[in-house]
Amino acid sequence: MQLTYKEYRDKVRACWLGKNIGGTLGAPFEGFRGVYDVSYYTHDLSSGVLPNDDLDLQLVWLNAAERYGKNLNAEILGEYWLSYISADWSEYGAGKNNLRYGLVPPISGWYHNHNKDSCGCFIRSELWACLAPGHPEIAVRYAYEDAVCDHADEGMYGEIFCAALESAAFVESDREKLVDAALTYIPGDCAIARAVRLVSQCRSDGLSWKEARKKVLQVFPGSFGMAYGYRDQEPEPDVPVGSLGYDAPSNIGIMMIGWIYGDGDFSKSICIAAGCCEDGDCTAGTLGSILGITGGTAAIDKKWLKPIGDEIKTISIDVTKGCLPIPKTVTELTGRVLNLMPVFMHGNCSLNEAGELVFAPVDSIYKNVRDTGFFNTFSFAEEIAASPVCVRKSGCLFDIQITYDRGLEVAVNESREFYVKIKNNLHSQQWLECRLYLPEGWEAAPGSVMCVNLDQNHGGRAVTEFSFQITPGTVNQGRYDILMEIKSNGRVSKTYLSMPLLAAVPGSGMP
Repeated sequence: MQLTYKEYRDKVRACWLGKNIGGTLGAPFEGFRGVYDVSYYTHDLSSGVLPNDDLDLQLVWLNAAERYGKNLNAEILGEYWLSYISADWSEYGAGKNNLRYGLVPPISGWYHNHNKDSCGCFIRSELWACLAPGHPEIAVRYAYEDAVCDHADEGMYGEIFCAALESAAFVESDREKLVDAALTYIPGDCAIARAVRLVSQCRSDGLSWKEARKKVLQVFPGSFGMAYGYRDQEPEPDVPVGSLGYDAPSNIGIMMIGWIYGDGDFSKSICIAAGCCEDGDCTAGTLGSILGITGGTAAIDKKWLKPIGDEIKTISIDVTKGCLPIPKTVTELTGRVLNLMPVFMHGNCSLNEAGELVFAPVDSIYKNVRDTGFFNTFSFAEEIAASPVCVRKSGCLFDIQITYDRGLEVAVNESREFYVKIKNNLHSQQWLECRLYLPEGWEAAPGSVMCVNLDQNHGGRAVTEFSFQITPGTVNQGRYDILMEIKSNGRVSKTYLSMPLLAAVPGSGMP
């Protein structure tokens, strides 16, 4: 499979045009429940394009990616959340609230977050795909780092699935192959994967798209459409209302309904997705991006562009923080993505003698990274399957992850255990001194100073694992930050990890 630079440029532009079109089409249906036969925009066309957080959050991430390149991670994205994003609703607000309190990703996306399984991160997957065209194994790495800032579980799986699919779509247009490849990056039994397979089964069984919509909402009940409920239709007694925030599976399913029942036609597909309501701007916008990537700008009927043009409008970026250069048009956004892509695709593209950018041939879109390194650390499958109650740090000498035995809460004289994985990033052995700084009256076992030997990064023996216990002697404040200092013998730098712990609150009802 081969991708030329001209094709890539056209597909990136079509991706963002599709996002803008689908988001604008679906926005009037967002938060409603029901089913509509849609054929064109329903908003006041004099308003032009409608603002959409699905797109403008990615404009902030673009700035972070331009500054930090391949070193971009959840910690950096978390700081950009707090610095430049004004939106505080739902999972955005829960994640930001946790970040402000010092609860780092992936804890921030999980803890006391009723909306961790919702739609707020699969809608911002396109940037990672555009920066890693034809290489889903790269795109999913950054999608994960993005997702865990404010999501966990099904919400996180949704973004990983979409990023893998969109990346692969740069070199493959067959829907079934794209879906199969994307599903390899998430657990086969998760609700996102089951919702995707259910829609395919509905089509095989001869159900209409409206019947498929109802089936999806019955098997994966959501609540997004009940934000405003039914506006001019009778309530459907056989469509249940799901748990608050459990919306990613049903809305990924709706996106798939639009794609499968749209028979490859851009207009038909996004209209079906929008007509299913629920999170209409997210489903139609994400599908518009996918179809833009697979078909390029030629697949987009000019009727969709006439009312909205090239403009980008934002709604959730803090305009008082004017230091970020935010793209005002799809043309500008496309150009900046094109300029940045070689940084993320290092080794997979190069300049030829004529000075033209050439992509290395893509041998397969089935490049599941479950068995390969993830940011030179633990495997991707291990990463997404790991408990969200952990802290992590990557560095030139080693990568470290500390996982809690259970939630964040501590109580007097109740011991907590912590499991440590350290991967040696050098081809030589290291002795590490790991020192814990504890509150007065707290004890650590085997001790507050532990010496750890790292084997060399050779022959698959680079990961060292151990555990330690902490027992609080007193708990007289709401939050504690346990600090671990790690020093490699004979080296200059020191690494610090802060492990937040909270005083147990009886009857809180949530982890």
